[in-house]
This record gives sequence, structure tokens and C-alpha cells, in this order.
Amino acid sequence: QTTKPPNHHSPDTPPPIHVLALDQGTTTSRAIVFGHNGRPTGQAQQEFPQIYPSPGHVEHDPEQIWQSQLQTAKDALASAGAQAKDLAAIGITNQRETAILWERDTGKPVANAIVWQSRITAPICEQLKQDGHEQTFREKTGLVVDAYFSGTKIRRLLDTIPGLRSRAEQGEVLFGTVDSFLIWRLTGGKVHATDYSNASRTLLFNIHTLDWDDELLKIMGVPRAMLPEALPSSHQFGETEDSLLGGRVAITGVAGDQQAATFGQACFAPGEAKNTYGTGCFMLMNTGDKPVASRNGLLTTIGWGLNGKVTYCLEGAIFIAGAVVQWLRDGLGLIASSGEVEQLAAEVESTDGVYFIPAFVGLGAPYWDPHARGMIAGLTRGSTKAHLARAALESMAYQTRDVLDAMQQDSGINLAALKVDGGASANNLLMQFQADVLNVPVHRPVVQETTALGAAYLAGLAVDFWNDQRDVTTNWVLDREFSPAKDSPARTAGYAGWQRAVERSRG
Repeated sequence: QTTKPPNHHSPDTPPPIHVLALDQGTTTSRAIVFGHNGRPTGQAQQEFPQIYPSPGHVEHDPEQIWQSQLQTAKDALASAGAQAKDLAAIGITNQRETAILWERDTGKPVANAIVWQSRITAPICEQLKQDGHEQTFREKTGLVVDAYFSGTKIRRLLDTIPGLRSRAEQGEVLFGTVDSFLIWRLTGGKVHATDYSNASRTLLFNIHTLDWDDELLKIMGVPRAMLPEALPSSHQFGETEDSLLGGRVAITGVAGDQQAATFGQACFAPGEAKNTYGTGCFMLMNTGDKPVASRNGLLTTIGWGLNGKVTYCLEGAIFIAGAVVQWLRDGLGLIASSGEVEQLAAEVESTDGVYFIPAFVGLGAPYWDPHARGMIAGLTRGSTKAHLARAALESMAYQTRDVLDAMQQDSGINLAALKVDGGASANNLLMQFQADVLNVPVHRPVVQETTALGAAYLAGLAVDFWNDQRDVTTNWVLDREFSPAKDSPARTAGYAGWQRAVERSRG
């Protein structure tokens, strides 16, 4: 049961009026201060470097993650005109499967973080499958054996850094996903914890018993001594050190970014779903208090732990979505800023049969093909950069259709509407195309930073800043509905062409 955190507010000081959310993403650290109505009162963000040591391998410097996140927290407070004493609590949400190992004594990372997108551990996954372990992982964790998840990343670091395994066995080296690392740093090394949603993405956590699984730890060769304590998502995790934000603040909400967005979108009833258009694209459907096993290449994952209950979700993980627009900008130089892509794409009525498969790091759900590679198909002499920009946008919508079809088959639920958020959800052209391809209305909320908002809600509910989930539902306000065209040519012929193009990119 959640214990209420200590109250540092004397009777003379006014009650806190904000919650601070730390949103540590793949390319950007953000911090947003929210008021009681769920609207931002101050925010800050900072990009940090991506490290590509070899093709398909992605790393981050954990110190840059920490520095950028701490700085944005301070800047967001300043932009809201707020101080630590004005905060009821802090919520943390994060890029999920990225693995960090650090020394217990010094808090120093022992290596760069291996990022969720990295395919460097694909050979470990192949070996686990050959050894016949796939079904065991599937049943206990709800996940497929793939380089995406953190377990194989821990194993790689333990296998490749001399002496690290024995230090880890003695509890001298700790593992955490990004949330755990931030909690460790924020509490001055007093707390080593994570929440159920992040733990459920490691390949080491049993989503039925809600504990690290000894059989899986043994198969993976990961010592239990390294692991954080797994707690409910809305819970008293610890308090920040005085010196960091100018006062102690309780950390009472933690969830992986996609689960936090699902909570922030108020997807509280089984069958409600959201899709986040970020670096990757992630669709989650609430399946209630029981995990639904997927037969169609989706993941079964923990949504959140709240008030002594656990909510489960089906998830379709698409590795490259918004990152395709970054590649048009940085890799090809077709656009100077990501915002220009909508205008460029709108210069043509259709792609004229051009398809863009953005399998830069393989394909995620529902294909799980680490060997697939990016491809542009259907080019003719008349193809222009506008066709390419439009095909890039359409790839996000088509990949989402792949996932929704699988989700409806697994759950037996036909989606009534899809809630959307994330950077590319601001793109009206894309959202209309998405509705047309899915044949489902697309609902975009006024507050599109639903990832940070979900973390704020989980934190605020633990300290009674909000009373219950009805407050979250009440705060959710529709910005715009995109209705599907009655007879969309993209829905049938366009999607069939997409499926053929995907086959060409496989293997």
C-alpha cells in the first residue's frame, strides 16, 4: 500500500500548486511543470548527443542524460516561476529499455548506456532462441526475445568488460533503466528502485508474480544483486537531495514513457488505446487487470501499478517513426527543420506509388525482423523530394495499421477511436491519412505532451494532489477529431502496396 510522503510544508506556507514531470526521452530531456488542470505552466527541453559506434548500434553517455535532465528541471521551474516548495511531487518517465550500469559507491557509469534501438545484442538473442528459451521468456515476461529489451544489454556489458561480472555479483555494480539511474542520482544514492512498467521491459521480470524471476536471471546470467526494487508506478520512491532543486521534493510517480502516455491519455477502460508518434511509434491498448497473450507479434506488458492493482496492456512497438523525418533532415538534407516536412509532403496529392520502409534498425512489431533494412520502393523518373517526404509520413501510418490489425485480432476488440500524441501528432496531413488508413476516428488532445502528463498524474495521485482517475478523465480535452474518409484509396490498394514493399525489405 502506498504510504503518503512526509509533508515539508508548515501550516503557514500555502499548499503546493504544481507537479514536476521529468521526461527523459531518446533524443531529448524534457521537464514540464503542470498545474491542477493538467495544463503546463512551465517547461524546458534539451537535445543530447546520439552515439553510433557501429551500424545498428546506439549508445548514450549517462552523464549527459543526467546533466540535461537536471538542467531542464531547473529551467522548467524557473519558467513556471516556481520553487521546490511549490511542488507537491515529482513524476519520472523515460525511454524504457535503455540499460545503464553504474558503481554503487561512486554513482559513476561503468560504460555508455546501450540504447533501446541498438541491435548490438542480436547474436545473444539468436543464441537464446537456439537454446530453446523463447517460450519461457514469452510466458513469464510477455515479451519476445529481441535485442530491443534491456536484459541482453546487461549481459553484453557483463560479458565484455573485464572483471565486471564478479563486481556485479558482489553488489558493487548496479543496473537500472533510465528511471532508476535518475532516482539514484536525485536521491543522492539512497534509493535503487524502478516501477513495474519499466521492470516489465527487461526480459527479467515476471509480469504475473511482479518480481524478478530467478529462472530468467539464471538463463541470462544476470546477478540479482544488481537489480533495483520494483514498486508500483504511483508510490513513494524517495526524496530529492536539498541541493539539487533548492529543497526536498518527493518522487511519487514513475512509468516508462509509453505507459505514462497511455495513463496521461486517460485510457482507463479495457479496449481504449493510444498511439505515440515519437522517435519510434508505440500503440498501447488497455486490456484490464489480466495479461492477454499475443498470437500476432505484439507484446504483453504492464501498464501501471496503482492503488494495489496492476493494469496490463498489449503493445505494438515500431522502432522508427519520427526519426524518419530527422533522417530526411540530417541524413539527406531534404529539409532544414522537421516542421517543414508537412508542407513539402502537401505539394503532391499522393506518393505516386513510392513507399518508404524505415527499417533502419530492423523491424519491430508485428514482424520482429532484426535483419530488415530501410528501403525506398517504387521510384520513377517523376519522383521528387515531395513524394519522398509524403512516403516518409505515410510509413508511420502504415506501420500503425500493421500493429492495429494485430491488436484487434489478439484482443477481439474493434477500436472505437484512437487517441494520439507525440511530436508528429501535430501534423494534420499525417493524422488525416492515419484515420483514412485505419478507418477509425483519430482523437488528438489539447495537451499533446501526454507522456510527461501521465508521469505527473501518477505522482500527484500518490499525494492526493488529484483525488482519483476521474480527475484525469475530466482534464482530458479534445483538440481535434480526424474522421476517416468513406472510401479511402490508401486503405486497400495503398496498404496492399505497403505490405509488398515491407516483404522486399525483410531479411
